[in-house]
Amino acid sequence: MPISTEIRPLLPYLRRFSRAVNGNPAAGDAYVGATLERLLADPLALPRDAPPRMALYRLFLDVWSASRVREDFLDLAQSSRVDRKLAALSPQTRQAFLLHTVEGFSVSEVATIMRVDRTRVNRLLERGGADIGRELAATVMIIEDEPIIAMDLETIVQDLGHEVVGVVRTRRQAVALAAECEPELIVADIQLADGSSGIEAVNEIVGKQSKPVVFVTAHPAVYLGSAENRPEPVFLLSKPFSPDSVRAAVSQALFFDRRARAAA
Repeated sequence: MPISTEIRPLLPYLRRFSRAVNGNPAAGDAYVGATLERLLADPLALPRDAPPRMALYRLFLDVWSASRVREDFLDLAQSSRVDRKLAALSPQTRQAFLLHTVEGFSVSEVATIMRVDRTRVNRLLERGGADIGRELAATVMIIEDEPIIAMDLETIVQDLGHEVVGVVRTRRQAVALAAECEPELIVADIQLADGSSGIEAVNEIVGKQSKPVVFVTAHPAVYLGSAENRPEPVFLLSKPFSPDSVRAAVSQALFFDRRARAAA
């Protein structure tokens, strides 16, 4: 398969990562461009001992580390608190946090991308993750009709440092609790116990506002093929899910929500 075919669908993710690492859209896009120029000049520069997405991020970090200018980072006066925290982190700590929390790579994958060992990655995550995590802490409502899954989600969300304001099973319960607690993030199943729709419940709660949502469903095609007006921004997870996938989706949803609010 041609390299261009392999990496084309990966570029939006790399661009997202580059912009977050640099804190500056223009600088982020420039580093992605430099990575592609390096690849065009030398196709063998893309490591072949890792899956394509990991290999592309590794090549990007090689280019970034060799040519970056620290002053490229964002205008702190115009940034969110999350971005200011990112700017204060060392480059390696920032990379590890974003690769693991925002891009969803496992610790071992981050170690491969950054060319360090897992112990080093864990140290970097401990150093920066807790500080940034406090900035992402949010109130969360869970809409889930299966008790065991609901308990699993609640535990995962609480372990990330968020407050679960309630777990509900139906659209009516969700709307009532949201009116009372005004959660900052919603984690919702799509098909609920009373036959109602989690999408409808979220739409009624969110209205015209922007609120991050994570849908967790055994029927992703129902969401993707739905004619309903779907809330944005949304992250979609399929059941059965892994704890890491939930952690990544929740952290991504809150990370980008905080940055979007600051930009607005």
